[in-house]
Amino acid sequence: MGKTFVEKIFDAPRGNIIFRKPDIVLSHDNTASIRKTFEKMNGEDIADPDQLLIVLDHNAPPTNARLATDYQEIRDFARTKGINRFYDAGRGICHQIMSNHAMPGMIIVGSDSHTCTAGAFNAMAAGIDRTETAGIWKRGETWFMVPDSMKINLSGRLREGVYAKDLSLWIIGLIGSAGANYRSIEFHGEGVKVLGISERMTLANLASEMGAKNAVFPPDEVLKAFFGSVEINVVWADPDALYVEEIDINLSEVVPLVAAPHQVDHIKTVAEVGGTRVQQGLIGTCTNGRIEDLREAAAILRGRQVAKGFQLLVVPASRDIYLQAIEEGLITTFLGAGANVLSASCGPCLGTGQGIPADGFRVISTANRNFKGRMGNREAEIYLASPATVASSAITGEITSHVAYGQKLGKFRPDQKLGITGIAASEPRRINGVWNYADVDNLNTDQMIAGNLTYTVSSADPESILPHLFAGFDPAFAARVGKGDIILAGENFGCGSSREHPAVGLAHAGVKAVIVKSVNRIFFRSSVNQGLILIVQADVVESYRSGDKVSVSLESGTIELNDRVFHYPPLPGKLLDIIRKKGLVNWIKES
Repeated sequence: MGKTFVEKIFDAPRGNIIFRKPDIVLSHDNTASIRKTFEKMNGEDIADPDQLLIVLDHNAPPTNARLATDYQEIRDFARTKGINRFYDAGRGICHQIMSNHAMPGMIIVGSDSHTCTAGAFNAMAAGIDRTETAGIWKRGETWFMVPDSMKINLSGRLREGVYAKDLSLWIIGLIGSAGANYRSIEFHGEGVKVLGISERMTLANLASEMGAKNAVFPPDEVLKAFFGSVEINVVWADPDALYVEEIDINLSEVVPLVAAPHQVDHIKTVAEVGGTRVQQGLIGTCTNGRIEDLREAAAILRGRQVAKGFQLLVVPASRDIYLQAIEEGLITTFLGAGANVLSASCGPCLGTGQGIPADGFRVISTANRNFKGRMGNREAEIYLASPATVASSAITGEITSHVAYGQKLGKFRPDQKLGITGIAASEPRRINGVWNYADVDNLNTDQMIAGNLTYTVSSADPESILPHLFAGFDPAFAARVGKGDIILAGENFGCGSSREHPAVGLAHAGVKAVIVKSVNRIFFRSSVNQGLILIVQADVVESYRSGDKVSVSLESGTIELNDRVFHYPPLPGKLLDIIRKKGLVNWIKES
């Protein structure tokens, strides 16, 4: 039997847990917090400074004195530690900057969930959390579970006016936001050849929103042309490799789509939601801020004006792209149409900088997430779409297609659930020390702690997290959570970003265990790194009834639900040892 891409990269069969030294370790503004955790590990010298790639982008330029001070401390840190691959504020968004460094066959990790974007370059690229990043700074290596792989076969070509963002949303609509959970996605087929590097980066970027560990493209002629005369070490799957799932997509069937609020798999055709009033648009981010994206939008805006009262933000993904857009006259087009062009930054997407929408605003954005509160205001709604759809909607002030495809898709999947919006503070969810969220799927990191708090509340200060824990979902949680509590939840628990704050907060609060139907990959890693027991055991969650007694034994690998005993597979040795030592920081210090 042949091997998949990840089985070749890791030189191990699926399901194995192995330790490897990544070629690149990415961090951004969270470097300030990572440094503090590194010091808690008694870290002094970086194991391999050449591994590190640091980009200041999430709050670029800084919006307050504290962030500005963090930026200066990161600059000083990079200089004193001999980190040569450092990019200051304004140079670009980290995943775009990565295109200058990623090479085929590399293992790349980053303290950002969209690190998977680098899979466009035939690299194995995956997101991790801050604590794990600090551990690599000190030890040079980290652990990987070799994932199952799924194969997406592409045929045909996209019709005129249909873009990679539409294709990404099409796939998410088919499989759902957890449809590729802990899997490696491989793109195959003749249809791959018609996708350029920019389009591949968009598809790989959004693999995170499908729950995937990574997504990867083959080392074909398109990739070789991108690298030119640079010699590349290519890796690809064997023809007889084994996949847990295969999906066939004819590109000519894809139509312009949006992800409607408040979940990325709430997919509708643009025609279906056409006429919905929108007050703000965003073109840019790590998903769609490349020169090709700006060209698509400018072609529609050229000679036209954005609707009266509509706010259009354009954010090139890097300074180099910004300069190229100036040379091509695209910036003149945007400004002439009434748009605001901002410096390369993640701020508008995350809600930490300029462009926070007003109460009641509907935003149409080329970004990758539309969770409630994602752009900094829980009272706004976010639709995700291609740059062309955003540009067209900016002109009319309502969701507008630049091409007409009238079919209605409805729900792609019959079991599709929309994003949760929270529960009432008076609703009793904690009984006998058990928090019952068994009926809640897709509880995301933005609801566990708001994204705009990511850089004002440090994950290195667990006590500061507690007042904000689950505030966007259950207002009663932070005040009532206690030591020894157990949390039950549904599918895709912890989906969203790589921020480790929720796992840090839950561990610090003394939560005994989290038992879920399924879990987001990065959140699972964060739980291990914080010494928080997280168990995937759907039978327990489904069997629980209000008032039942639940206990968990790490030693025996059992869960007791009243008089019933459920067994769960134990973690392998090193990871179990991390749990027993209350997290990766202690484990590394004691090692």
